[in-house]
Amino acid sequence: MNSHGAVLPYPRAKGIILVIIAAVCWGASGTVAQYLFHNKGFNSGWTVVIRLLLSGTGLLFFAQTVAKQNIWNVWKNKQDVVQLVLFGIFGMLAAQYTYFAAIEYNNAAAATVLQYLAPVMIASYLCLRKKRLPSKLELMAILFALGGTFLLVTKGNIHALAISVPGFTWGILSAFALAFYTLYPGRLLAKWGSLITVGWGMMIGGIVFSFVYRPWQFHGDWSGTSFLAMVFVIIFGTIIAFFCYMESMKYINASEASLLASAEPLSAAFLSVAWLQVSFGPAEWLGSFAIIATIFILSAVKQ
Repeated sequence: MNSHGAVLPYPRAKGIILVIIAAVCWGASGTVAQYLFHNKGFNSGWTVVIRLLLSGTGLLFFAQTVAKQNIWNVWKNKQDVVQLVLFGIFGMLAAQYTYFAAIEYNNAAAATVLQYLAPVMIASYLCLRKKRLPSKLELMAILFALGGTFLLVTKGNIHALAISVPGFTWGILSAFALAFYTLYPGRLLAKWGSLITVGWGMMIGGIVFSFVYRPWQFHGDWSGTSFLAMVFVIIFGTIIAFFCYMESMKYINASEASLLASAEPLSAAFLSVAWLQVSFGPAEWLGSFAIIATIFILSAVKQ
């Protein structure tokens, strides 16, 4: 229903449903990854390598066979190759690993919320690039982000940390990585599309990281449950989530999609509390909502 009580047009409703499915899958994926790290002894580095390699293969296979795109043409242009390699390492790999490391050292709820500081970082970067002062709305978003982060990290007690220092550090780094991931590949996306850009980005990131974490050197409790959890992270948390998010762009605009994607940190928080019994008190919830509110504040800013 829209604000006037009328039923939403089917294409628009379809877009909204698709992006919410994507956000919930992403949030659930973080919680499942937390289960693997904390309960099954999995390593975040190994998990990221496997996720990137298998998801990248899946996306490129889909692009070649279903979308009928030539996935090899991108390698014929030197500028495209350089940008693709930089995106794969400093965008895709960095965003994936810092986020999973933040989960490993803390929990999915805090890690996902901290990653959503990225929009504030993007807004701040754009102000610097355009050599202008932040607007009132941008300053409000920055204050909300700082206040929310303070509550999330300290539970409102300035003399104590509620999350580990490594978990907080990786969470902040994941926000920077997500900001780079969002801003950098614009030209590649416009020229080659999302399937090829993201698919190759995953493959490059996975191959490079394989020199640090060998895919065949596994440590942890490998069981039927672990296998199903990994399948969920790869298929639902990566391939299906990405496909639904990109498909939603056919029916709603990017601004609406990014707002609806704020369901991700909320789903991660709810699942962490309900399933994994993560302690999340009033201060953490208030901090989380303050950080998520920055997305809605910044959506009203005209860049």
